[in-house]
Amino acid sequence: MNVNQLHAGLPVGRAGAPVASARAAMIMLHGRGAMAADILFLANELDVRQVAVLAPQAANSTWYPNRFIAPVATNEPWLTSALQVVDGLVQELATNGLGAERVFVLGFSQGGCLALEYAARHPQRYAGVIGLSSGLIENGDQPRTYSGSLAGTPVLLGCSDVDFHIPVTRVERTAEVLAGLGAAVDKRIYPGMDHTINRDEINAINALIAQVTAE
Repeated sequence: MNVNQLHAGLPVGRAGAPVASARAAMIMLHGRGAMAADILFLANELDVRQVAVLAPQAANSTWYPNRFIAPVATNEPWLTSALQVVDGLVQELATNGLGAERVFVLGFSQGGCLALEYAARHPQRYAGVIGLSSGLIENGDQPRTYSGSLAGTPVLLGCSDVDFHIPVTRVERTAEVLAGLGAAVDKRIYPGMDHTINRDEINAINALIAQVTAE
């Protein structure tokens, strides 16, 4: 199958403000086995009155088949297709007057890994990059060399210290890599938390939204 067709043409859920009148946008990426509608529930907890929220749907509810710590070759060509979906939305927003500096890229679990990997591979100034219970995919089996600048982009990393899916060492590695690319990293490790999103993370996201929409 053509890599461009794996995740292409699927619905994009929407919430918040219309793109034409929004002051910012947020791309929300769902986790493995979930639906776009599931991650859109998070928008109910966020102040998105001035934010256009876009949530693409992955084919078969999975962005890539294996864990993010697996060798990257085992997740291709799905990973490349998933990255293209995110890039397509970033470009679409830019053509509608919302440049990357006004676009948040947010994801949870597998979607968070995708969000972080996208930002690291396409470094520029974003409104914010938010990885909830996630980490960089890199090469899966070995560190990847990234280049470019995130130019002070706020990055929020939130994860449990005992998350079965996300080794805390990978979150720490992610924080180091993104800081090395010039991001302003806010790493929050929560003792004993489940694989979930908590109120502290929601409050932190709302604070980032408030900064951008006030500009």
